[in-house]
Amino acid sequence: MASALSSLRYGDSLSVVAISGATAVLCEAISWLLIYRTATYNSLRATIERHSRKLDAMKAGASNSSSSSSAGAGASGSSQPAGSSSSRAKKMDRVETSLKDAARELSLSKIKSGAVVAAVLFVVFGLLNSLFEGRAVAKLPFAPVPLVQRMSHRGVPGNDPTDCSMVFLYFLCSISIRTNLQKLLGFAPPRAAAAAGGGLFPMPDPKVN
Repeated sequence: MASALSSLRYGDSLSVVAISGATAVLCEAISWLLIYRTATYNSLRATIERHSRKLDAMKAGASNSSSSSSAGAGASGSSQPAGSSSSRAKKMDRVETSLKDAARELSLSKIKSGAVVAAVLFVVFGLLNSLFEGRAVAKLPFAPVPLVQRMSHRGVPGNDPTDCSMVFLYFLCSISIRTNLQKLLGFAPPRAAAAAGGGLFPMPDPKVN
């Protein structure tokens, strides 16, 4: 396929894009076989979505209650009991903790497929590197900033900053094609998992006011 496309105009670019697309499909097929179709993954995903909806409802209820109590305090000089607010905050903390735990388990469940996908990407990258080593596969419409140019012009002879290397084009295609393919197939991770910091090394998130 790569040799056939290379004979066309912009053949090298089309070859890299086509191989990137085929690799993305293969990686998602592997992920589906190892992860997405399993009962564990679907159960964790359902748990995350359920806890997310519950937490959103509790936050909305707390916000409405706070607005009502502020209006009541201004009219009657009284305020809502502190015990009720403390109990609500504890319930929200428990739900938020459960959401983070489920998101972390979801990330851990992807380790096996992630290792296989990484191996596939490594092999494909090595193949592309051998096919297009020392060649500009595309022309950029502008000269990138020096930091980006280190990657876009890596391994390409000459001083033309608009010459694009295979590494840069493959990197852009891999990110854009696979991300959109996951959304199209419904395999994209739940937004609540990302918001909860469900990675293996999540960043500490501040308390929501």
